[in-house]
Parts: sequence; C-alpha cells; structure tokens
Amino acid sequence: MAKPIIAIVGRPNVGKSTIFNRIIGDRLAIVEDKPGVTRDRLYGKGVWLEQEFNIIDTGGIEIDGEDEILRSVRVQAELAIEEADVIIFMVDAKAGVTATDEEISEILYKSGKPVVLAVNKVDNIQRQDDIYEFYTLGFGDPVGISGAHGLGIGDLLDEASKHFPEDTGDEYGEDVIKVALIGRPNVGKSSLVNAMLGSERVIVSDVAGTTRDAIDTPFEKDGQKYVLIDTAGMRKRGKVYESTEKYSVMRAMKAIERADVVLVIINGEEGIIEQDKHIAGYAHEAGKASIIVVNKWDVVEKDDKTMQQFTTKIRDHFLFMSYAPVVFVSAKTGQRLQKLYPVVNKVAENHSMRVVTHVLNDLINEAVALNSPPTDKGRRLKLNYATQVAVKPPTFMIFVNDPELMHFSYERYLENKIREAFDFEGTPLRLFTRRKSED
Repeated sequence: MAKPIIAIVGRPNVGKSTIFNRIIGDRLAIVEDKPGVTRDRLYGKGVWLEQEFNIIDTGGIEIDGEDEILRSVRVQAELAIEEADVIIFMVDAKAGVTATDEEISEILYKSGKPVVLAVNKVDNIQRQDDIYEFYTLGFGDPVGISGAHGLGIGDLLDEASKHFPEDTGDEYGEDVIKVALIGRPNVGKSSLVNAMLGSERVIVSDVAGTTRDAIDTPFEKDGQKYVLIDTAGMRKRGKVYESTEKYSVMRAMKAIERADVVLVIINGEEGIIEQDKHIAGYAHEAGKASIIVVNKWDVVEKDDKTMQQFTTKIRDHFLFMSYAPVVFVSAKTGQRLQKLYPVVNKVAENHSMRVVTHVLNDLINEAVALNSPPTDKGRRLKLNYATQVAVKPPTFMIFVNDPELMHFSYERYLENKIREAFDFEGTPLRLFTRRKSED
C-alpha cells in the first residue's frame, strides 16, 4: 500500500518550507552521489511513531506565467487536496487571520479532507494566546508551532497521523506483478497502457494531462498476472495545471510505492529532458525495479545506429540508473511491444532474488583477494561477513571492523561484483556496513 501523504498548504511566507524541512530532517540529503538523482524538495519522506509517510511542500509548486498570489495559492491548495490523505493548513500567529487564509479555508473545508490547523511562529509562551483567533477558521483546535525553534512539531504530527488511512496490505497477492507507468505529461503513458491491454480502456487525448484518474488494470498474459498502474491522471485541466510540471511527480510517487516494476516512459520523438530524470530519480530512490521505455519510436527518423546512439544518450543522462534495461517501443503501432513483457518478468524476478549466504561470502572473499580494501591513516578496512537482509530491493549487510573505513568507491566495487555474479539487471541494490561487534 502507498504511504500516507501529508500536504502543507498556506499562503506565502507563513513558513511552510521551514516546517517541511523540520519534518523530513536530513532524509533528503541522504542520496547517492551520482549525477541526475533528483534533489527536488517538493516531495519528502518522514517517519512518525514508526509510520512512514510522504509530505508535500506546496510552496515548491511554481505556476509559470502566473503573478496573482491568490490564484497561485488556490491552485496549490487544490493540487494538495487531490493528492493528500491529510492536509496541514499553516497560518502565521504574528499576522493573524488574513483574507487569503479565509479563502484557503473555504477551499479546504469544501474538500472534505482531514485538515490540521498549524499556527506557526508561536516562538514563546507569550504568543500562545495568539492561536485562539484561528478558531474562526473552523478546523477545531489549532496546534501552535515554531518552525524557527522546532517547537510543537511532535504535537502537529500526532494530530496528522490520526487521519492516516489504515494499511490494508497487498490487495493483489504475491504472484501478481504490479507495473507502474511513470513519466511527464504527453510521453504516451495511457497509449502504452491501451497497447499492452489491446483495448481502448483508457481515454487518450493529445493534450497533456487529460487522463482523469490513476487507473489500476489487472490482466493476464502467457500465464503471468499483472496490474498496470497508469499515473497519467490530472483531474483538473487547463494551462495552469499543465504548466505545473512537478504535479506529475506527486502522482508518480503514489504509484511507484505500490509497484514492483516501474516503467520510466520517455518520448522518443522529443528526446530526454530534465523532468524525465527527476521522475526516474524517485523510482531509483524508492528502490524499485525499473525499465526505461522509449515510446513513439515509430516516428523517429532512424538508421542502423540510431537505437545505439539513443541508448548511449540515456546512459549518459541516467548515470544513477545504469542497471535499468532500455526497451524501444511504439504504443501506436505495437512495434517491439512483445519484447517488453520478458524484460518486466526478468527484472521483477531479480528484484526479489535472494543470494545464499555462503555463496555471497565466497564472492566477497574473492573480490577482496582481487582488490584489497582501502586504508586510512594506517588502518585497513576488514570485511568479516556478509549477508542479504532483504529483497525488493536486494539489500546486503556487510560486517566490518570499522564502517568509516568503507569508501564509497570500494562499496561500488563490491556492488559491481555482486551484479556480475548474480545478474541483478533492472533492480537497484542496497549495501550497508555495520561494525562486527554490533547486534
């Protein structure tokens, strides 16, 4: 099941981004040191009382060509309402209730979504009385917080977590491969769904963002059960929404978390743009098996070198996803579509692969013999033992004499050796080091 989503909504300068950063802590800073991995701060991850959740900072949504603050805020609120399970409505204790606050409260109230009212800038006990004015907004007890000092954040998350939906588990079963299609608007996600299903089950239009909803479609092919999760949905239409490119990331994140395999769709006619890398980066950081699918290949002028040249370009742009196979297709003509299913099956299998411990340790010992571990100030890294601790993605724990001696380049070397030995094509790997004496 997808993690709950909290959205922070409010007019400009009430401190939304400060609270966002407080809640996620330094989690977004812990990303791989590879070019192309997104550091977009619109969407973060947090944990409260052992419950993981995603959080949207709507202050990160920019409306191109839109100067009216109120209209911009309204769009942000509506996008948050559409995606979030619970909304944190942030106001400013120093400014009091403003007309914009009242406008936002009307939008939120009509939505029927759970709303927690957070009064920011309650920096000391003297300001505590300032929160009572905000009862007039009609959202019950306001929670006084201070982004500057980190006060009240726990109380705020306590209230927000009361509205998280219950985890109903995997609704489809272990034998079903859940495939999410992600990509920016107009790369042909819905057309590809139709082509894979062989029927016009999803309404398709040439206008970016016209699919009304994310749609789950179960089907079976050659004895294997699948569920396609189409992420194209944009319920609201118009230039404002189409220009809100980051919105597609919100929709993609929800699908990515539910998926076993993610198809990162690229428009072969338009080529690679920055947003493609942003969206793919979320699939990578979520640890999902991934395939880069180049759609609309039928309209690309090509010779016998075009496919190899495009693949090279993808590898250059998606350095952080070098493990992902590349498949060229045309949803319109059905060209090469049959090649996609065996790749989906293979990467799903690799994503769940488990390596026997003694075989893994034989490999690690051989890797150490071929390339000695690094030293630092006269101390050499010693690898004592390795074991696989999880799948989806395959995750390995390596017990060493001192984790600080494990240089990222040597960790990458070990990852490459594991990949060479066990064919983990299509799935990221996670390697962690721990001191031998720890439990």
